[in-house]
Amino acid sequence: MHAPSAPIVYSFVNPEELVDSLATFIVKAQKESIEKKGRFTIALSGGSLPKQLGGLVGKPGVKWDKWQVYYADERVVPLDHEDSNHRLCVEELFSKVPIPSQNIHTIDYSLADDLEELADAYEKELIHEFAQKDAARFPVFDVILLGVGPDGHTVSLFPGHELLSEEDRWVAYITDSPKPPAQRITFTYPVINHGARVVFVASGAGKADTLVTVLDKPEEGLPASRVRPITPGQVYWFVDEPAASKLQYPRTAFRL
Repeated sequence: MHAPSAPIVYSFVNPEELVDSLATFIVKAQKESIEKKGRFTIALSGGSLPKQLGGLVGKPGVKWDKWQVYYADERVVPLDHEDSNHRLCVEELFSKVPIPSQNIHTIDYSLADDLEELADAYEKELIHEFAQKDAARFPVFDVILLGVGPDGHTVSLFPGHELLSEEDRWVAYITDSPKPPAQRITFTYPVINHGARVVFVASGAGKADTLVTVLDKPEEGLPASRVRPITPGQVYWFVDEPAASKLQYPRTAFRL
């Protein structure tokens, strides 16, 4: 097992520069992935993240027909519900671009009465995409996009929760999320930490204290701090100046 690499932090003057640079980063990753294996696999989470993907709309070089999109976590609600990560991603991005609907992999809400079955069904979606093509114990996403909450949670992995120690399942369910809605499914650390590029996006002064704890004090063990992809995977942070205003952690100039 290779040791994880240290996070790379890119800081931008304003949210607009962050959004444009994030889109550039994703398109470059997409190009490399398609050249290597003919497809691009990406996992998205919810919160404010979908709005920060707006730079992809009209961006040259996006091969939407080659994208396979999954959700790194999802609320167990109907797909058109206001709490659905999928609905938010559709409103902010997918309704504005020519991505084939069959390339977007959603939960099967008809299984909502049995969360274990629902999580297993979504895991089988991943197995179908990855197990036949990649000889790996866990799926290796080209890009996993994450946010971070004020408590340091990411996806639906919350501080002190038993799911933090899950080592075998690809997709797990949670019935007691401290942030409503309580029922969710989520990728586990083994999936996240096998990602080729795991990208956190954080914007605004409200994230400043959280970033200090996650990046400057990783020993405190917040869920976001525990996202450390094994080599050759890499974790990146795309943050604006207000979010990075209290950081001691070194920043890297963004160049592609």
